[in-house]
Amino acid sequence: MMVAGPSIGAMTLSLSHVHVFTDDPDAALVFYRDALGLEVRSEVPNEGFRWIALSTEEQPELEIVLSHPKAGRSEEDGETLSAMLAKGELPGLLFRTSDLDALFEKVQATGGVEVLQEPTDQFWGVRDAAFRDPSGNMVRVSQA
Repeated sequence: MMVAGPSIGAMTLSLSHVHVFTDDPDAALVFYRDALGLEVRSEVPNEGFRWIALSTEEQPELEIVLSHPKAGRSEEDGETLSAMLAKGELPGLLFRTSDLDALFEKVQATGGVEVLQEPTDQFWGVRDAAFRDPSGNMVRVSQA
C-alpha cells in the first residue's frame, strides 16, 4: 500500500508477525520446525514463558510467533484464551507448499497432530489438507 503526500513521501506497509497461541511450546516447536520446516529465528523469555519466532526460507521477513495464551495478560484473559485454544476456536494458519503429499507424509511421520483432512482436490480448484497442531490450532496447507 503506497500513500503519497506533499511532505510525507512514500510509505510502505507489510505484515511482519503473526502470533499463534500454544499451551506447549516444545510440542509446537516440533510441529512447526520439524514437520512444517520453519526455521527458528529467535526465542525470547517472557515472564516465565517464552516467545519462539519462526519463518520460512521463502519469506524470512514474515515471522510466526509461538506464545502462551497467559503470557503478558491478566489471569482472567489468559484463562479465556486458554479455554478457546483448548476448544480449537482460535483462528488458524494457512500455508502453501509446492508438494502437498510430501508435506502431509512428513507431518504424519512427525506426529503430535490431528489430521482433519487428508490431501483433497476441492471443487473450487484447490488441493489442500488440514491438521490441528499439538495445541489445537487449525493449520491448512494448499498446493501452490
